[in-house]
Amino acid sequence: MNKLVTREDAATVSMPQPVGFWHAFVFWLKLGFISFGGPAGQISIMHQELVENRRWISERRFLHALNYCMVLPGPEAQQLATYIGWLMHRTWGGIVAGVLFVLPSLLILIILSWVYIAFGEMSLVAGLFYGIKPAVTAIVVQAAHRIGLRALKNNWLWGIAIVSFIAIFAANVPFPAIVAGAALLGYAGGRIAPEKFRIGDGHGKAGKAFGPAIIDDNTPPPEHVKFRWFRLFRVVVAGALLWLVPMGALTAFYGWNHTLTQMGWFFTKGALLTFGGAYAVLPYVYQGAVGHYAWLTPTQMIDGLALGETTPGPLIMVVAFVGFVGGYVKALFGPDALFLAGAVAASIVTWFTFLPSFLFILAGGPLVESTHNELKFTAPLTAITAAVVGVILNLALFFGYHVLWPKGFNGGFDWVSALIALGAAVALFRFKRNVIHVIAACAGIGLILKTMLL
Repeated sequence: MNKLVTREDAATVSMPQPVGFWHAFVFWLKLGFISFGGPAGQISIMHQELVENRRWISERRFLHALNYCMVLPGPEAQQLATYIGWLMHRTWGGIVAGVLFVLPSLLILIILSWVYIAFGEMSLVAGLFYGIKPAVTAIVVQAAHRIGLRALKNNWLWGIAIVSFIAIFAANVPFPAIVAGAALLGYAGGRIAPEKFRIGDGHGKAGKAFGPAIIDDNTPPPEHVKFRWFRLFRVVVAGALLWLVPMGALTAFYGWNHTLTQMGWFFTKGALLTFGGAYAVLPYVYQGAVGHYAWLTPTQMIDGLALGETTPGPLIMVVAFVGFVGGYVKALFGPDALFLAGAVAASIVTWFTFLPSFLFILAGGPLVESTHNELKFTAPLTAITAAVVGVILNLALFFGYHVLWPKGFNGGFDWVSALIALGAAVALFRFKRNVIHVIAACAGIGLILKTMLL
């Protein structure tokens, strides 16, 4: 039933059966284990399953929800799953869809992080990551290029990207300050030259039909999606309590300066700054987690990104790796409970990172129609996305330095890593190879070089 039909013929296709909560639960669980490929791949999977195959939601309604999620901070694919789950089965439907999109990735990353930190010195693991690190550098360059093609549509936006790069590279301006400055420039630019700050058509226009859907173009909005002030107040209060209670408990038991408390606070701020996707928040994470708190080293940060790229779920789940390594290395619960410390830290980091995403959907969903295409809301986000391009380019240089000069400029240039990075870049840019395939190939090359030739 995934065959494309004309809108005239769509009415003759049978209506799909209503979907129960537990039927949807099984689908969201399955999606959590197969959601590889980053945001584009995950959104493609959801479109194929929900719009084409199952017809739970129409093309137009799917894109409408997606465009809203695109202008929010946080992982748009996870937010889109939460949004559709909420449309279908109220608040618990959204919570289940969003949690199951993340939970399998968290469990997998905890195990992989433990293997990495506990056995990383073994020649097998070291060889794999020797090849993976240069590939990650090429992947970040590709991310900057991909976002740049979408975001830098005119000289104004190019200028914002260049200024943001200089600010973070030369002046080490904090990432939150760059986001705030870009937002102000976008707001002003939207008033001075509005045509320069209009967003495009998102991921496409709704011009296709796959037959009638359960949530169709003209389906009346159910009661739970209509805006009510009391409902908004209830969601905001519940969200505040879900943040205050664990943060208060961490502060009461361990103190404000304890690693777990600071992780909760640090990643709460990070969750509000992830405009432009996961790659946008990585500079903020390495500025804080690597530079300020020293929860992990630059090399470990690169390795964590590689693990995040090869596991299902949002790429921003790399923060779980950061939390695990920080908790494990600092032995928060003593030398006999290293795994427990890492797992608890990873779980806390994940909680504070994703909580705002749920609140944005549950609180903001009913307001989508009134704000979606208004320039005063979208112009600052357009400027922020442009600034993100410059920030990600700086991140690529940061990774490249630590991969190609692993012992600093005085320690010599790693020509082998440079060749692996070049090969990965060719595979990504010229041959459009899948990220997971590139990482797997480079890991194999690194293993061979480390164990047989070097």
